[in-house]
Amino acid sequence: MKAIRFHQYGEAAILRYEDVERPVPGVGEVLVRVAGTSFNPVDATIRAGYLRQVFPVGLPHTPGIDVSGTVAEVGEGVTRFEVGDQVVGFLSMVGDGAAAEYVVAPVEVLAVAPTAIPLGDAAALPAVALTAWQSVVEHAGVRPGQRVLVNGAGGAVGGHAVQLAHQAGAEVVAVAVGRNAERVRGYGADEVVDHTAGAVADQVTGRFDAVFNFAPVPPEVMAALAGVVRDGGVLVTTTTPGPENGVRSVSVFVRSDAAQLAELVDRVDAGKLHVHVAERVALVDLADVHARGEAGALTGKSVVLA
Repeated sequence: MKAIRFHQYGEAAILRYEDVERPVPGVGEVLVRVAGTSFNPVDATIRAGYLRQVFPVGLPHTPGIDVSGTVAEVGEGVTRFEVGDQVVGFLSMVGDGAAAEYVVAPVEVLAVAPTAIPLGDAAALPAVALTAWQSVVEHAGVRPGQRVLVNGAGGAVGGHAVQLAHQAGAEVVAVAVGRNAERVRGYGADEVVDHTAGAVADQVTGRFDAVFNFAPVPPEVMAALAGVVRDGGVLVTTTTPGPENGVRSVSVFVRSDAAQLAELVDRVDAGKLHVHVAERVALVDLADVHARGEAGALTGKSVVLA
């Protein structure tokens, strides 16, 4: 089969499109014929070697933590899925990923794929939607009547967070550049603030029960965001840690959760959760996506079709 692999840490150019042996599912695993994976910034960070102490991958390594596809084989003891089932999942950060024609996945990370969108596009859902769910629902516990601020609302995680907070009954103020404002309003944002027009903390009024940060920002910006959290509120971030100034701060590190993913799939199929795909590229072009991602040239979620 064909796969993208890197044999050493380095820049995007080290990614190779090459022939590898098709993997065989073990106990509790299935072999998935990949329809799609997606690019996540952590893929590039792992490839560059910056996280080798946190996520020690074996080399050569195939990236791609998101997967959507069709079950091609089932391993011993598997009863949840059968050959032909369409699935979606968030894979391990350290195991071989889905930037390949086939990938092995443990059944406990998989959910039935949504039917309301193309199977390949479903690969844009797992990592980012789970991050948003765990931020909004688990860590912040957003409730009806609350007021929340989402920084980075134009991105994949932020867009899902806006939708989930809106569906939870909160008033949502979203931070996004002008080109994304209409899309973010369509997700349910009550107000959109353009961070290029000035400091976010200076543009918003009042305080918030929860402030979510899904964008890489310097410590001084995080301190300013913490300053608009009301007493008893929470600052939730996936990038820069929150300041130690008395505000409750939570750093989110997404984990795989098939039950949560199944709930998100249900919302997609019910038309309650929109999955935004900015581009679809062929597997052979993944190195270009990595390079553009590191250059800040991606404008949304890139789905990689196998």
